[in-house]
Amino acid sequence: MSMNQQDLDPVNTTDVDDVTDAEKELIEECEEIWKDMEECQNKLSLVGTETLTNSNAQLSLLIMQAKCLAAELNQWQKETPKIIPLNEDVLVTLGKEEFQKLRHDLEMVLSTIQSKNEKLKEDLEREQQWLDEQGQILESLNTVYNELKNQVVPFSESRIFNELKTKMLNIKEYKEKLLFTLGGFLEDHFPLPDGKVKKKKKNMQEPTAQLMTLHEMLEILINKLFDVPHDPYVKINDSFWPPYIELLLRNGIALRHPEDPNRVRLEAFHQ
Repeated sequence: MSMNQQDLDPVNTTDVDDVTDAEKELIEECEEIWKDMEECQNKLSLVGTETLTNSNAQLSLLIMQAKCLAAELNQWQKETPKIIPLNEDVLVTLGKEEFQKLRHDLEMVLSTIQSKNEKLKEDLEREQQWLDEQGQILESLNTVYNELKNQVVPFSESRIFNELKTKMLNIKEYKEKLLFTLGGFLEDHFPLPDGKVKKKKKNMQEPTAQLMTLHEMLEILINKLFDVPHDPYVKINDSFWPPYIELLLRNGIALRHPEDPNRVRLEAFHQ
């Protein structure tokens, strides 16, 4: 142990000498600054109460630097440098401290990484669950698509044309059936007047033109309404039997022209 101390003595002496040299340099620098301050003060005393210039600002900066250096010098004077003996026990102790610090830092890093891994694991499980749900939805959609695909009938223009043609023929046939039924109903219940009809008034004149049936009158009104919708009125002539005209007007089936009472039109029930 004494041999180790003898070996370390030159090193200790060198460290002390370095500290002494640094102290001397610091003192010399302070003395130079102090001399500059004295010169500035002498100049100020000669100038008197003149306005401050750039040199005055420099003086303030020098004073602040001097105070800082003086405080640092006092701190160095109060402290004595601690020289660590470079023996095996000290090195082992320092190494242990460094390793303990490094271990603590690594444990902190490990804890952070583990917490991040836990969060990533939770995110992965959540994303996997979402992916499974999307897979189930996709499977359901594929099943529905296949079912609809099997139900879809191939498009054919000729088939569509034949279907429309068949529907038109059926509608036309149904229309003719309705007209035939309507004609029979009107002929049975609304016949034309004949010679057996008794005259209610003695001065009633015989019709000069051939009268139309109620069926024919309605057909003329219907055709006029659809062929000329902007002017659907029909002029009343001697072929229109007045009782049938009055019947249509009173039941709201026909309407008179607002300006010409001799013109009538069919009520637009389809509008």
